[in-house]
Amino acid sequence: MEASRIARLLEPFLGESILSTNQLQSISTYIDILQRWNARINLTAIRDPDEIVTRHFGESLFAARNLFPNSSAYSASSAVKAFEVADVGSGAGFPGIPIKLWAPEISLTLIESNHKKATFLREVTHALTLTNINIQNARAESLTDKRFDVVTLRAVEHFGSTLPIAASLLNPNGRLALLIGSSQLPTAQAILPSLNWGELTVVPTSNSRILLVGSVQG
Repeated sequence: MEASRIARLLEPFLGESILSTNQLQSISTYIDILQRWNARINLTAIRDPDEIVTRHFGESLFAARNLFPNSSAYSASSAVKAFEVADVGSGAGFPGIPIKLWAPEISLTLIESNHKKATFLREVTHALTLTNINIQNARAESLTDKRFDVVTLRAVEHFGSTLPIAASLLNPNGRLALLIGSSQLPTAQAILPSLNWGELTVVPTSNSRILLVGSVQG
């Protein structure tokens, strides 16, 4: 898919931000690999390349822009500790890998219990030459010794039962970022009342998709 078309489709999600040529080429490569794999295993029900860009990359990059607004100004000094980010139920890699493309300085853990999907994630991260990524082919509840600054959750099965597991991975100052339908908002707030929920943000071009971020109260 042409980088110029990807850039045009992503404009509503990025505000005044502009992706680099390398970032756009990485997205193009990612789409090619996703479509090839999708012919063999069901990674996404969305098959149209334009929709893949807007529904998957657009939403993911919108979250990235809100979570890491100053990423482009980040100093890669070894003295600065990288944010630890975990994507629970990563599936086809959304929103985790697009967040990494937006904020390459983060340390990213992709948590995916399905072996074939985990293999796909390894191929994508290798093809995009992404570093500081840890792919955990495991269930999130088994990661009892790890805590993260940001945990993301999008399009997972058993949403209600997964929420407390995702929240348990947060460090004392962590944030839980949910990309969900607006109808799921009451469930999130009811199951995790201890989180300090910020105002929801509507995903551009969508009537029902929202970004909801909850912070650990400390």
